[in-house]
This record gives sequence, structure tokens and C-alpha cells, in this order.
Amino acid sequence: MPINSFTDYPMSWKPDRDALKRPLYLSLALLLEYDITNGFLAPGTKLPPQRELADFLDVNFTTITRAYKVCELKGLIYAVTGSGTFVSPNAARSITISKDKISSECIDLGFVASFEQTNPIVAVAAKRVMEKSYLEQLFDYNDPTGKPHHKIAGLNWMSAFGIQADIENMAIVSGAQNALAITLLALFEPGNRIAVDIYTYANFIEISKMFRIKLVPIPGDEYGMLPNELENQCLQLDVHGVFLMPSCSNPTSVMIPENRKKELAAIIRKHNLILIEDDIHAFLTAGIIENYGQPMFQLLPEQTVYICSTSKSICSGLRVAYIVFCDAFKEKIIKAIFNINVKTSSLDAEIITELILSGKANAIVEEKRQLAQSANHLFTEFFPRPLHTGHPLSFYRWIPISDNVNASRMESYFLNKGIRVFHSDRFLSGASTKDNFLRIALASTNSMEELQRGLKILKENLGKNTDV
Repeated sequence: MPINSFTDYPMSWKPDRDALKRPLYLSLALLLEYDITNGFLAPGTKLPPQRELADFLDVNFTTITRAYKVCELKGLIYAVTGSGTFVSPNAARSITISKDKISSECIDLGFVASFEQTNPIVAVAAKRVMEKSYLEQLFDYNDPTGKPHHKIAGLNWMSAFGIQADIENMAIVSGAQNALAITLLALFEPGNRIAVDIYTYANFIEISKMFRIKLVPIPGDEYGMLPNELENQCLQLDVHGVFLMPSCSNPTSVMIPENRKKELAAIIRKHNLILIEDDIHAFLTAGIIENYGQPMFQLLPEQTVYICSTSKSICSGLRVAYIVFCDAFKEKIIKAIFNINVKTSSLDAEIITELILSGKANAIVEEKRQLAQSANHLFTEFFPRPLHTGHPLSFYRWIPISDNVNASRMESYFLNKGIRVFHSDRFLSGASTKDNFLRIALASTNSMEELQRGLKILKENLGKNTDV
């Protein structure tokens, strides 16, 4: 079809044909990326059908397909079978969550810290480590997957959560984020698909973008990911893996009960998927919440990479996590550790080990549970909630809001009011939804009094920001 026949034809995106250079597909992909990242194409915009765009530009249909593919791998766009291709919700901004510098007067209800009030116990353990006769041995490059006594302590720690494994099938890495990067590098290829909850851990979304891995959002309910929806996607697409946080999903605080785990495990087993189980909140759940049962690793030991970080349970500043894997994954994961991690600090691991073996880690956990209970009780005073709305001891809460306001503008609005919060769009793994939520961190303030002030500001200003 001649290009000039599209002069007055309504299309959501009309790239300049004269701006294209060879290879055409890559040039077109760069134009699309530019228009998305510079705000000319808003999140959720439906892009022209591939054949329609090919006719408009007078290029081969496969040129459009390849261009869209490049942008999809970058996380800029996503496709919905039968509906079309859309601009991703967070394509124009980074959604990585970190402890950014904000005003000292601003109350942080965004970044989920770890009730740092317990750090004096950690400091005492660190002083004891400095007095150990083998201190100098903690500074070398030996034992890149972790010193044997550190690994044994880690296995002892995880046994309380239901994890049983051999020392050869686990490694110590620099936090859960590092463990996720290692797993993706080791076991997945660019273009592979991983099923995730519609709202999922924002930093996992960003890591997946970096590795050019596609995320497949799966609907869920109050008990987590829906098995039949996972099954449907596996039948329609070539899905390679699943990412879950069964003990307390981030950001929704949903806990997956035992029955749902078994249903999901059956689908994962049937389709031979790799399960990435991020169990960072097991210490709040295993043996405490009645319906939790066991980690999914126990149901699928030959298909699961199990990750247990100590950042929330013991100390956030000591970046120590344990990663457990089967023999089939062992060689690839160890190779990835050597190339990404080189070696986690044995000094940090020694402090964590000292805390575990002395029993002080359990004391820290108990104090954090009590703090979490107090924080959640305080939250419900401001925002009464019905039953079945997430983990009762979660370090964060997930609340629905009626305001249909741009996510960045809403977050900026609350910053100006003196609190930092995160909008649900930051956690979207794919398509935009009509629903809006805020994730409210409860574990980052210096005191319950500060948390109370922050929640009061939030309560007073919700519903008032529609004109921002």
C-alpha cells in the first residue's frame, strides 16, 4: 500500500520512514525505544498492528516483527495474544528499588528495610569475630562458594524452614539480588520466558530486562498464582521458568498455602519448568503460619533453585544469602558464581555464622517478629483491613487506592508531603490494570512513633491528590 494513503489514517505511532537506516529492523527498534523513553508513547499505548505498520512504512512484515522483538526483549513493550502489542508500564523509567537518598525529614515508607533496631546485637557478634584466631583466613580468595563451616551453619539455619540438602548443593552469595542474577545467567537465555505474578518484585523485573528475559504475568488470587492460568500460558507459549515468593510475595504480601503449592508444583513438573523460589521471608512464616506447609523446593527438588537471604531475618547490611540447587544445575550455577560473584565476603559470612551458632540469630528473629507485629497492628489502626489480605507479619502492606493518577506523579506528591511510598505500577510485570495500589513499608522507620507519623500523613492525604 502506498505510504501517502496513510496520511490521515489514525495510528498510535507513525515513525518517520526517512529516518530509517539499514538494518531497517534495528533502526526502527531504536526509533521506537526513543519515542517510548522520551515520553512520546505513554505506558499502555497500543502500538499499530505489525502488518499495518509494515504497509505504512512500505517495508517487509518481518522487519516490523524483528523490531518489535528487539524492544520486547528490552522490556519496552509486551504482547497480549489476541489483543495486540502495548507499551510497558515502566518502559520509560527504572523501577529498581534501593535506599535512595531522600530528605532526612522525609519518612521512608517505600524502601523495605529490616527493622534495623536489632543491629546492636550484630555489632557484638562482629567484635567477637574480630578476636578469632583464624581472622586472617577470612580475607583470602579460598572457598569461593563459601567456607565449609559457613555452609554447614547455613544448612542448619534453613533446616528450620524445611530445607534439607548436601553441602555440595549449596553456595553462599552476596544477597538475594545477587542470587537471582546468578540464577538467570546460569540457567536462562535471552528470549526465554519466566512466569511471574502480575505484581512482582520490582528488582526482579529490572534484572530480567538486563538479561533480555521475557516475563509472563500470571493472574492470581488471595492464595497466590492461579495454577490453571499458569497451565494456559504454558500451553500457549514456550515458558521456561517460574519465579515465586511463596512465604510472603513482594509486593502483595500474599502467602501461598500448602494446597496451592502442590497444585502449582504439578504444573511446573508437567511442563519441566525451572522454579526460582525466593524464600526471603521464610523466618516469618515456616512453623508460624498454619497453612504455609513446606517450601516448594521440597516438592520439586530437581527443578528448583532455592534462595534464602539473611537480609530481612538477621541483618540487611551483611549481604549474605544461601542458594540451594540440584546436581543438574550445579555446574552452571557455580560457573555463574565465579563470573558474577567471584567470592562473597567470608568476613560477612563469619558474622552471620557466629550469630546462628550462638543462638543470637534466633533472638534477632524473635525481636523482628515482635516489631513486625507491632507495626502491622499500628497499620490496621489507620487502615482497617478485612481477613485474607496478606501475611499478618509482613514487613510491608499492600493497600488498594481509588485515585487514577500517574504513578510517578503520585509518588512525587507524597514525597512533597513528607513520606515516600511506591505505587503499584512499579511492580507490574506486564499489562497495565485498572486497579491501583500502594505498597507501604513498615520496617524502615527508626521508631514506631515515626511510623505512626508517616501513616497519619498517608491517611490524611489519600484521595486528595487527584489534582497533582
